[in-house]
Amino acid sequence: QVRVVESGGGLVQPGGSLRLSCAVSGVSGSIFSIKSMSWYRQPPGKPRELVAAITSGGTTTYTDSVKGRFTISRDNAKNTLFPQMNVLKPEDTAVYHCNTEPPQINWGQGTPVTVSS
Repeated sequence: QVRVVESGGGLVQPGGSLRLSCAVSGVSGSIFSIKSMSWYRQPPGKPRELVAAITSGGTTTYTDSVKGRFTISRDNAKNTLFPQMNVLKPEDTAVYHCNTEPPQINWGQGTPVTVSS
């Protein structure tokens, strides 16, 4: 069974940084490497939204609210996605998830990020 496990979230002050990790298991590295991957977040009381995506070739796209602050990278040898969040703002508070793009894996629990002083 293909699973995704997110980690690295926590409490951070405004302006701080966090590096998340999304590990995909149950799939071979060759399959993972050809998949576009996505990074979503769900703020409290709001629907899940797409934050960023990365193609198999490494091309990245970001939603406007995180451009210049967030980056996403992948390690195909480890079936892992690495969202990097810098200059965090209170409005970045959310539970962060990873999936394929479009989403094809059952959603994991995500990793919560709280930006607060």
